[in-house]
Amino acid sequence: MGIAPDLQSFLDQLRDVVIPDDLAGDDAVNVMRVLLLARGVVDHLAATVTGVLNRCGVAAGHGRTLRELLMSLGCAPSAAERLIRVGGALPMLPTLAAHAGDGAISGEHVDAIVKGINHIQARAPGEVDEEARFRQVTDLLGQFFSGATPADIGDRARKLGNRVAAAEGGLPAAEDRSVNTLDHRLTSDGRVQVRADLDAEVGAKLVAAVEELSAPRPEPDGSPDTRSASRRRADALETLLDIAARGGDTASAPRTQLLVTVPADTPDLATLEFIGSITTMTLDRLTCDTTVTTVVVDGEQVPLDMGREKRLFPAHLRKALYLRDGGCIKCGAPPGRTHAHHIVHWTHHGETSLSNGCLLCPACHANIHHDGWDVVMGLDKHPWLIPPATVDPHRKPIPAYNRRTMRLDAAA
Repeated sequence: MGIAPDLQSFLDQLRDVVIPDDLAGDDAVNVMRVLLLARGVVDHLAATVTGVLNRCGVAAGHGRTLRELLMSLGCAPSAAERLIRVGGALPMLPTLAAHAGDGAISGEHVDAIVKGINHIQARAPGEVDEEARFRQVTDLLGQFFSGATPADIGDRARKLGNRVAAAEGGLPAAEDRSVNTLDHRLTSDGRVQVRADLDAEVGAKLVAAVEELSAPRPEPDGSPDTRSASRRRADALETLLDIAARGGDTASAPRTQLLVTVPADTPDLATLEFIGSITTMTLDRLTCDTTVTTVVVDGEQVPLDMGREKRLFPAHLRKALYLRDGGCIKCGAPPGRTHAHHIVHWTHHGETSLSNGCLLCPACHANIHHDGWDVVMGLDKHPWLIPPATVDPHRKPIPAYNRRTMRLDAAA
């Protein structure tokens, strides 16, 4: 019969527990303590069973990876990865397994210790012997029992890893590229979260580049930059990607290819490769100055038409925009950091021409497409900005950045 019926009986008993509304504070603390112990035990058992599933090859028998199998059983992707990581490590870490089996350590702390031990192993030039591993586990367990958070345990593991590297001729963590990581994941609302762990040299290059490109810039009316420091750094990252996509030639069109699929009957349901659904405003902005291959499909996902890159501003027009606008028309960012923007969107049959183009940095480009700012071509054959009513109730046109110090009667 196995142990599943016993666990089912335990589960039924838990389901029958009722928490009274008038539970006293001290009682609530005691109940929470027991529940957290039970949760720790359950996390340990789940990790142990995951190790069994891995050794038995059950997932492969179902034509899946172990991660996919756990997700099909209801695990979130990150929880599945944690179970696989801990389940694979526990047989080598009996002291940690004993404490986890008692429920004395939360699943998050157990995972932090496992990741810490893995990190120390990565720092060592050779295999870490059993005695040394026992000392490392004992040290990290001591951190937990002294009240350390999982992040604290990770920091302690880094220090231990540095000691191992220094004592055994390995590289210090700050100089070891072998443990560099860069990961990204899609969130439930379609955004992308990025996490990086870099050595000192690569990290310094990233920080220097982002800091150079993330300086505050004034609004068109001279008021301070309204963007937070984090937002400015995110905009700087986009600028770095744009510069890299042009291969160092600021007058060239971007070389990075993005694939957008647009249903013929429902263009508002366009999707971006790797990301998913996007709005029509984002579609309009992408088709300004990014090399996008647009595929129009019918209801059966059969391609009807392939978009071509004639919408992109060629080098001679970009140089003309650089000469006329001098940089971003909203904030004055240098031309090498800008996009070429269609004043009448290309997707709305706007032509690719000097009279229908202007330069905008990534942040200001987003303002135009998403925040109510408009651009019009003036009688002086220069672009003008029209702020949204939330910025100026009268929506008074503002000259391009490089012309705001000129007398308007001299600009005619």
